Amino acid sequence: MIELLDVWKGFESHKKGTWHTILRGVHGRIRRGDHVGILGRNGSGKSTLMRLLSGVEAPDRGVIRREMSISWPIGGGYGLQYNASGAANARFIARLYGTPVQQTQDFVEEFSELGKYYYEPVSTYSSGMVSRLLMGLSFAVDFDCYLVDEALSTGDARFADKCRHMLEIRRQNAAMILVSHNAMHVRQYCDTAAILRNGMLEFYEDVDEAIAAYQGL
Repeated sequence: MIELLDVWKGFESHKKGTWHTILRGVHGRIRRGDHVGILGRNGSGKSTLMRLLSGVEAPDRGVIRREMSISWPIGGGYGLQYNASGAANARFIARLYGTPVQQTQDFVEEFSELGKYYYEPVSTYSSGMVSRLLMGLSFAVDFDCYLVDEALSTGDARFADKCRHMLEIRRQNAAMILVSHNAMHVRQYCDTAAILRNGMLEFYEDVDEAIAAYQGL
């Protein structure tokens, strides 16, 4: 289970020197097997919430309890070593999460479809190649809960379909939290939903009810 208890988060505004509060006393609970969509407009704090859930950042106040393993936001570049090769990044992930090194490296190589570039420094990759590597790394570890930031639209249509298919496989035995401003993606992947607005998180058991409320904002 993941539980958020009175979670607050804010940032200092460099232009005005004032404090900008992003999350205001957020409460929520995600259980094993839940597939939750979090809807919110651009700038509502969705990515901030994902960083807090993954542990990349800590809340200013409140507590986040984690009783299951949680992925980093899928497709995000958190912890990627740009001076190392794709293969070296895969080995690092394997050692960090305790998965078989060679198996992990082989999986990422096959999934990312980078060919010979897999053994070159990531700093030499195009943005599309980096995205392919990130997706391979994200799916190389079996987590109890997957965090997905927006839709899996990486690369060309065929590769995007490959990512969506892998997500379907992973979500069969894991929880998933998908943040998006696209109601269609939430309806496709999620069983319940929540709306993030004005720094607060409002949960709905019915996805269509959540979407209707979101579209009425």
